[in-house]
Amino acid sequence: MVSNAKEDGLETIIVNYLQHNNGYELGVNIDYNKEYAVDETRLFKFLKETQPEKLQILGVLSSDLNKVKFLNKLHDKIAKDGIINVLRNGFKIYPVNLDLYYLTPSEENSKAAELYSKNIFSVTRQLKYSRDSTKFAIDCVIFVNGLPIITCEFKNNLTKQNLGDAVYRYKIDRNPKETLFGFGRCMVHFAVDDNEIKMCTKLNGKKSLFSPFNKGYNNGAGNPLSPNGIKTDYLWEKILRKNELSNIIENYAQIIEEKDEETKKISRKQVFPRFHQLSVVESILNDVENKGIGEKYLIQHSVGSGKSNSIVWLAHKLVDVKISGKNIFDSVIIVTDRINLDKQIKNTIKGFVQMRNTVGHADNAGDLRRLLENGKKIIITTVHKFPYILNGIGNDHRKSNFGIIIDEAHSSQSGNMSAKMNMTLSEIYDESDEDKILKILEGHKMLSNASYFAFTATPKNKTLEMFGIPYKDEGKIKHRPFHVYTMKQAIEEGFIIDVLKNYTTISSYYKLVKNIENDPLFDKKKTQNKLRKYVESNEKAIELKAEIMIDHFLNQVIGKGKVGGKARAMVVTGSKEKAIKYYYAISKYLVKRKTPYKAIIAFSGEYEFGGEKLTESSINGFPSNEIEKKLRHYPYRILIVANKFQTGYDEPLLHTMYVDKVITNINAVQTLSRLNRAHPQKHDTFIWDFANDINTIKEAFSKYYQTTILSDETDPSKLNELRREIKKYEVFSDYHVKTIVYLYLNGAGKEKLDPLLDVCVKTYKEDLDEEGQVNFRSKAKAFIRTYGFLASILPYGNAEWEKLSIFLNMLIPKLPADDKEKDDSKGILESIDLDSYRAEAQATISIVLEDKESYEINPVVASNRKGIREPKLDLISNRLSNFHDLFGSIPWENEDRVKRQIAKIPEMVAKDKDYQNAMKNSDKQNAKIESQKALNKVMISLMTYNMEIFKQFNDNSSFNQWLSDMVFNVTYNTKGKVYTGTVTI
Repeated sequence: MVSNAKEDGLETIIVNYLQHNNGYELGVNIDYNKEYAVDETRLFKFLKETQPEKLQILGVLSSDLNKVKFLNKLHDKIAKDGIINVLRNGFKIYPVNLDLYYLTPSEENSKAAELYSKNIFSVTRQLKYSRDSTKFAIDCVIFVNGLPIITCEFKNNLTKQNLGDAVYRYKIDRNPKETLFGFGRCMVHFAVDDNEIKMCTKLNGKKSLFSPFNKGYNNGAGNPLSPNGIKTDYLWEKILRKNELSNIIENYAQIIEEKDEETKKISRKQVFPRFHQLSVVESILNDVENKGIGEKYLIQHSVGSGKSNSIVWLAHKLVDVKISGKNIFDSVIIVTDRINLDKQIKNTIKGFVQMRNTVGHADNAGDLRRLLENGKKIIITTVHKFPYILNGIGNDHRKSNFGIIIDEAHSSQSGNMSAKMNMTLSEIYDESDEDKILKILEGHKMLSNASYFAFTATPKNKTLEMFGIPYKDEGKIKHRPFHVYTMKQAIEEGFIIDVLKNYTTISSYYKLVKNIENDPLFDKKKTQNKLRKYVESNEKAIELKAEIMIDHFLNQVIGKGKVGGKARAMVVTGSKEKAIKYYYAISKYLVKRKTPYKAIIAFSGEYEFGGEKLTESSINGFPSNEIEKKLRHYPYRILIVANKFQTGYDEPLLHTMYVDKVITNINAVQTLSRLNRAHPQKHDTFIWDFANDINTIKEAFSKYYQTTILSDETDPSKLNELRREIKKYEVFSDYHVKTIVYLYLNGAGKEKLDPLLDVCVKTYKEDLDEEGQVNFRSKAKAFIRTYGFLASILPYGNAEWEKLSIFLNMLIPKLPADDKEKDDSKGILESIDLDSYRAEAQATISIVLEDKESYEINPVVASNRKGIREPKLDLISNRLSNFHDLFGSIPWENEDRVKRQIAKIPEMVAKDKDYQNAMKNSDKQNAKIESQKALNKVMISLMTYNMEIFKQFNDNSSFNQWLSDMVFNVTYNTKGKVYTGTVTI
């Protein structure tokens, strides 16, 4: 048989499959009423077969006038409430209530099954939807009981038309004023070709927003090859199956109303699940039905995944999961650490009418107890209130089964909070002292009467080991997430913006002078750190950096109309003092530049500055809870933060970030990701970094760009090793441990515990030398940290470990601080002054993350540092000399010419054959060596054209290091491709 390569080839395949494999009826144009946008033939066929007596009462079949009245009423109802609500809830027309769709039945309900079988699923191809005969027919419309729910435009790459053409057809040719394309009239509109699918829930001409509805491929956008040949066949073979489509109608699709707190205006938006949202919820449900209670699920879903809706849909469906006709879960608890998500979840749940009476929100222990006793199926609480709320749950509820959905698992399920959560819900007994030990152990463990569903974009090693799926690989037990939607896919699909594309580091150049006559000795390492911190926090330096930031923001962000002229910026600082200095410096410079804009500061608590106790509210002149709202409105444009708004803050207008704080690992990812929220007018972002290097940021993002896997399990035997090593120091005996734990568990007060602990402290101080004290403290802390984690996940308990943990938790706070706190750099800041300061923007580059399938992170380390670092002392004059060597200023004669020449150097280096071979065939270290050799050759060749650059490269080690690093970072790639761009200097 010859393949159908015509444009209608894909359409024919899909419609035939729906008709012959999915049991759809095939409609024709004559069935369709263009004025009311219904398949009139099947609408009345359904009503006649299921509710003939109601039709008779309405006189619809015997009077054309009554029929028109009926269709008008139905038309108005759908326009008002949307097709989803009308299908779910029916249609009231005096004096009867009509069902327009029958819900999926439970297994034991045969009557409901019979009614469900009466639903008519149909498809009409080339539907002429408009009374305007010049309008092109739409390729395909799907109906349920005569009511349209989905439209489709198909394109075939073999005819040199693709997905973009299908989207274009919707935007240009499908007028939303036509009844069929009005808001809420259909659930979704699909643009489909043989490679990809996009969807839209609200047609709005050229402003229509189409989102990918793809499986994902290689952890990114697109679709994998299909065994049946067409990559998009999952649409008609799975999504459009009757039972799956019914599932979406009943449990996922909805119209949500959102109220603007300022204008009080209510807006409506229609929600349809993305493919990965359907996938994660249905995959979890299938697993729960097969395995029952007590399992753990880690869902690694990136920012931009629509995680809030996934959580709500999962909760909604978990309460109805049954085994042998009995509900698995008595209640599902949603724990969130974000106030805005808490509100979003509550609003989303309201969209499901059938859920309103089953949902409650707990603010305190009394609320939670009452909700559980009243049989509420879904309970929402915040992570901040949850530990206190759980203390109030009665014993009866410990025998119930719970589904616990945790948002951002690494913050909600750590340390004592996890123990409190687990203890309150677990089955525990009150017997002997040993039973009390076991009771605490049970409190630490993952519960047998609960299943955990942990959502996070950035899983830590503890999170992976606690919730991930264990599997064997290379002789190790590794852990992986249950379901993944990667940062890579979110970026490629356009749900978030790649914040690393425009990344600029700022180098600082200083001159410090000695203000004392003598030349004392100071610790080299600590001195260097203190000098850097002193300079970067100096008011002179902050004022200059503030000017650099504002000049860039006004010229390159506001001046270039970023985010439609509405762009906002964030300044990230490392302390309250620094944030306050920045606030005043930026505010002063904004006035000097004669701009109308203002800054806002955000930090927790209060801080004494200039002899006055300040809070963010006293500085800003408005309450803290208005910061987010104020930033969205004129004249506020810049948010200056100190350890606040770096996680969970979702503001699409945020475009530019100025970072003057060291950030690493998850903190770096979460901080910089504040910029990644999409906005229709947001096409890029800017990051100017005064404190971090490119490689640190790249390494941090690489861990979470694709699937994150734990490389090995934490070894429990390490606890026995630590226990033996701790006891070797003979600071305490078994008697001390046993007696103190006994007293503690029986409620003894401080007056009984302290004398015994003081004996141990005396031994620690008198019998251990300095290094012994350091080692004892570090090993004791390592034991507590490792045990606190392992006790949560091990299937067995160990009373001796628990006793030692209780004892050490009481002993360590009483031990005197070790000499690691002795500061051999003390006094350095009183010995120097800042003479001059200069900051320069370096090359703006795009940080490209390695495209590999997964990234492995190491397990929890059950050890700590050993011994004392021997400080290396040096003269203050040498320290200042070394400092200036690293950050000395360079007086260029022709700076513009120098910059143009430097911008060309990376491409010249990248052409070196030895360097290209090293990139392709060797490791990164050897490639760096070849890069340096190639750069040396290039610099020698430049002697004739620019002796100034060559001299600095040859004589100034700081400039040499900067240029070497910049060239390598820009040009290095494992495929040895020649870099052909230019850098911005």
